Amino acid sequence: MNKSEKQIMVHRVITMLGRNEIDFLDKFGKDALFSTGHKLSYNEILRGLIDFAMEAGISGESIDSEKALKAKLLEQLHKTEAVSH
Repeated sequence: MNKSEKQIMVHRVITMLGRNEIDFLDKFGKDALFSTGHKLSYNEILRGLIDFAMEAGISGESIDSEKALKAKLLEQLHKTEAVSH
């Protein structure tokens, strides 16, 4: 596999998002562009969120909905904030 083939595989994301989610990703990427000079792609944003969950040790255990996932992510974020203060 050459470098360009590898890049294509690395940047492939298959997901079903609604208009609000796509608009959020667009704004997020543009905000990054205006504040840093680098526009984050959808893949970079999603990869960052996934990396956060992986590094935080979040698993799918006891998560049965998007709401439960959000609660677990927020719980982990609050734990991280408490440790850093």
